[in-house]
Amino acid sequence: MRLGKEENSGISKRRSEVVTVRLDPRLKYLGEIAARKQRRTLSGYIEWAVEKSLELVILKENDGYGNSVSVSDAQRNYNLWDVEESERLIRLAFNFPELLTYEEQLVWRLIRDNGYLWRGHYSKSDGRWEWSIGEDKLIWERLRENWEIFKGVAANELPGEKLPTWVRTKTEPPSLSAIDDDIPF
Repeated sequence: MRLGKEENSGISKRRSEVVTVRLDPRLKYLGEIAARKQRRTLSGYIEWAVEKSLELVILKENDGYGNSVSVSDAQRNYNLWDVEESERLIRLAFNFPELLTYEEQLVWRLIRDNGYLWRGHYSKSDGRWEWSIGEDKLIWERLRENWEIFKGVAANELPGEKLPTWVRTKTEPPSLSAIDDDIPF
């Protein structure tokens, strides 16, 4: 069985993903009956049922205020969905890091370890670039521009040298007192 609808209007755009599922004959028949009752197609009914089930799946038992957080709640509160894959990964990483796949963890680690993507400052003691990890500290435009590189390096399809670089240590220009007094003007 194939689920989903595709739309073609000059440019090939998908409104929904096509997913293949296996249903045993009894479940398929009962799903068709339920779909008829709601005046839907079977695929429309299954999409509705999946959406409803998101309210039942609990991601976090206690949000710190004694409330549980379902997938639907998480979408509303943390905006987990975005059209940009990079933004979806970042939001999931900040809010539910335990749900990252292994591949996503590799990308997230490269992102966390790359000072080019983060707001920060140079240390006064040794001149090294320092940053802290936070959604408000991430430079989203830089991540979007380099997203495919981060994914490629994480998948071992690109060498690590392709990752964006930054000036790791700032060297101070020489002070005026260090300039030789014998330089003619």
